Amino acid sequence: MSGIDFRKILTTSVPEKSLTSGFRRGSGRNNRGRITTRHKGGGHKRLFRAVDFSYDKYDVPFTVKTIEYDPNRSGFIGLVVYRDGEKRYVLLHSSARVGETYVVSENSPLVPGNRLPLGNMAVGTFVYNVELKHKGGAKIARSGGNYVEVLAKEGDFVDLKMPSGEVRKVPANAWASIGEVSNNENRLINIGKAGRSRWLGIRPSVRGTAMNPADHPYGGGEGRSGRGRRRAISIYGKPTGKGQKSRRAKKYSNKFIVNRRKVGKR
Repeated sequence: MSGIDFRKILTTSVPEKSLTSGFRRGSGRNNRGRITTRHKGGGHKRLFRAVDFSYDKYDVPFTVKTIEYDPNRSGFIGLVVYRDGEKRYVLLHSSARVGETYVVSENSPLVPGNRLPLGNMAVGTFVYNVELKHKGGAKIARSGGNYVEVLAKEGDFVDLKMPSGEVRKVPANAWASIGEVSNNENRLINIGKAGRSRWLGIRPSVRGTAMNPADHPYGGGEGRSGRGRRRAISIYGKPTGKGQKSRRAKKYSNKFIVNRRKVGKR
């Protein structure tokens, strides 16, 4: 089992009360209490932090006051105070420090932490908190250590290389933050024991081949038998993993994808 020594990174353990609230955890149940997503439920109680992904306060500098842990995401968040006194939580980049000042502006300098339209960035820039459309809010590259690379500019679009390897077109007037998300050591954590997964809200997963025929398409057979079918499918009979294509053929975003991500066994 391994973890991260937060004492060397975080500056406080008490969140800003005005930016926190209770919320209903995603327990994998619908409004009737039926399981709709397997292997979810339980876990430690969490407090919700209202993290700002809209960045709708332009040309007003803000200063980082704290670096904090957020149980609802893998990257670190920071309490920032704008020049007019407003407080917000934002997702921090990997080299953020207390006392540094950043700005959301079309003409902001190209330094980590600042936010500006993709069309104003140089090719090869690493960005995070990327919008899919103008003023649509940050949607891409929000996990710990993630980033997106600006590959090329063409007309009203910018080509971005996603963390998955996919190359996608995004409008040049969509905004993004420069840098990469903090806490890139998150991917090195070893959960180590079953109980720690339960604290995180992850319930046990049973292999399909260990079930009965009535419970899974792979079930039954004498001893340890194979799945007995050519293609890998889920408990619901849908294609899954191992190179199976599960993307809809007429998905709306097909025209924006230059190169698809690699799927299946590497």
